[in-house]
Amino acid sequence: MLLINQVKVSLNEYEKSSDLTPYIKKYLRVNEDKIIEYKILKKSIDARKKEDIKLVFNILAEVKNESFILSKKISNVTRYNDEKSEIPYFNYEYLKDKKIAVIGFGPAGIFSSLTFARAGVNVTVYERGEEVDKRIETIKKFEKERILNPESNIQFGEGGAGTYSDGKLTNRKKDPLWEWLFDEFVKAGAPEEILYDSNPHIGSDKLIGIVKNIRQEIISLGSTVNFNSRVEHIMPDDKGIVLTVNGKTEHYDYCILAIGHSSRDTIEMLYNNNCVINQKPFAVGFRIEHNQKMINKSQFGFEETNLLLGPAEYKLTYKAKNERGVYTFCMCPGGIVVPSASEEGLLVTNGMSEYKRDKENANSALIVTVDEKDFGSPHPLAGMYYQRDLERKAYALGGKNYNAPIQRVGDFILNKSTEKLGSVIPSYPIGITLSNLRSIYSEEINEAIIEALKKMGRDLFNFDHEDAILTGVETRSSSPVRIKRDMESLESISFKHLYPAGEGAGYAGGIVSAAIDGIKVAYKILDKIRK
Repeated sequence: MLLINQVKVSLNEYEKSSDLTPYIKKYLRVNEDKIIEYKILKKSIDARKKEDIKLVFNILAEVKNESFILSKKISNVTRYNDEKSEIPYFNYEYLKDKKIAVIGFGPAGIFSSLTFARAGVNVTVYERGEEVDKRIETIKKFEKERILNPESNIQFGEGGAGTYSDGKLTNRKKDPLWEWLFDEFVKAGAPEEILYDSNPHIGSDKLIGIVKNIRQEIISLGSTVNFNSRVEHIMPDDKGIVLTVNGKTEHYDYCILAIGHSSRDTIEMLYNNNCVINQKPFAVGFRIEHNQKMINKSQFGFEETNLLLGPAEYKLTYKAKNERGVYTFCMCPGGIVVPSASEEGLLVTNGMSEYKRDKENANSALIVTVDEKDFGSPHPLAGMYYQRDLERKAYALGGKNYNAPIQRVGDFILNKSTEKLGSVIPSYPIGITLSNLRSIYSEEINEAIIEALKKMGRDLFNFDHEDAILTGVETRSSSPVRIKRDMESLESISFKHLYPAGEGAGYAGGIVSAAIDGIKVAYKILDKIRK
């Protein structure tokens, strides 16, 4: 197989025919009958010249007489080994008498459990929320009746918080772990383009079925997945880990702690049990919404979404004069802002897109870095308490009924309450309250956001448009704590046989990184129980 990098194809030409054979023929300087087959390894977009947008491909091609072609020393053409690397952990035999628990069934919990299942090792999963079909109904009920279920919501339940996001799959690498992860997503129903798109996404509507399929695969291989099972207590003993689940005590030889970043009660419990936990910087701010057509126009030069390009995305960063980092995060093209509270009397938002990304607005987090000086204390859990305080303020500002407080960008800059909406209609489904969001954060944070808005408006035309909507608040960009683990063994430095993993433990920041961390932790346990 030959790898051909950086094959650029005009969007206009590709719209006429998506067959890349003529481009391979021209690039390799061969007749068409010499090309046996090809597949796309990577696809990206070059929109620097809006009048001539190009699709850029890395292509694997099987061609007759490849050695002769390589002898031509054509730029960007190399031999490619298309053999997938084996995962050695799936080829060994393991002790069958060891009891292993996985707490949490988000990305880290799901893929650590699937790793054990593929290796022929059974585990017991405890997820505090509901299975995904019931979880959907609970979330709909919250949006309609404003009655929050603290155990099952946007944050908690099968698939974790990632199920209700855009399903962005970042950090794809040429690595056996990443390849296996993406292949498993596709086996479970993800679109095949995630294997080659430079910015792959799945969409919340597809993720719902995918996590269910993976769960059913884990169960079919012998493991047990328990929903509505809240782990109330975790303590080590001489032989392993003792869990209290729904009032019942269970002993396990090993336990993976794959809680999400919103499992505050679990973190408090561990801290009270003398588990070493460190404070960690993170970022807070708002969701910012624009009309998707405006983002398309700014990025591509035309308003309507092109099916080959998809709705336009962006990623913006800025360092304010006060040294605060400001950046966009979890950008959801054609998506909505969703109510993401997991505790009563608090309000927090997130963004979500479906696979088609065909809603009217684009949204993303617009967030500012915060640390101990903002938390006001060196206490390990001070960042978590800071989050709660911000979410309590947002809840009160919205009217104490889970309405989201919103403000036009123009009014935020002028420090005046919004009295009427402009061209952008908020997508938050429960209800909104026109507000002045400046009262939630310190002026230092507010000024950093204002500074960034103006600079980002120059980088992405109209990003700082006066009618763009800020929705409060975005506080859960990442975990405010890190549960300390040994760098080599990945075992908690406090509790032997406990393995903190993923986003909630402070070792990941998204679906892929959390899943990969869960896999790596599973490997460490498999090393210990190998025959």
